Amino acid sequence: MFAIPGTSPVSITPAAAAQIVRLMVGKDAYGLRIGLKKGGCAGMEYTMELAATPAPNEEVVELNGARVMIAPMAQMFLFGTEIDYETGLLESGFRFRNPNVTDSCGCGESVRFEPIEGSRAQS
Repeated sequence: MFAIPGTSPVSITPAAAAQIVRLMVGKDAYGLRIGLKKGGCAGMEYTMELAATPAPNEEVVELNGARVMIAPMAQMFLFGTEIDYETGLLESGFRFRNPNVTDSCGCGESVRFEPIEGSRAQS
């Protein structure tokens, strides 16, 4: 929908791909759907869910058997994002390195984007 021909809208690190494949196999899912919803102290939160099939107009990115489906309304906000999976002593999880983010909350759970020209400001 918002893709540039020949350019993947997001990139997936090998660590993220391995974790996505583990999740897909464990739940017999087609892939991991990512999106955005209003919420959090910065205004928007990433969403993730395993899905059996891609929805219409979703962008599907594949790497090493991992599939990420990007919800249509999130595509313009996620373009250029690197999806990683980090394992630490206290916590492990997916990390989104998104060049479109203009602000984020202290805990890193919610983000803010510049308003798109002609649209209402995001809260």
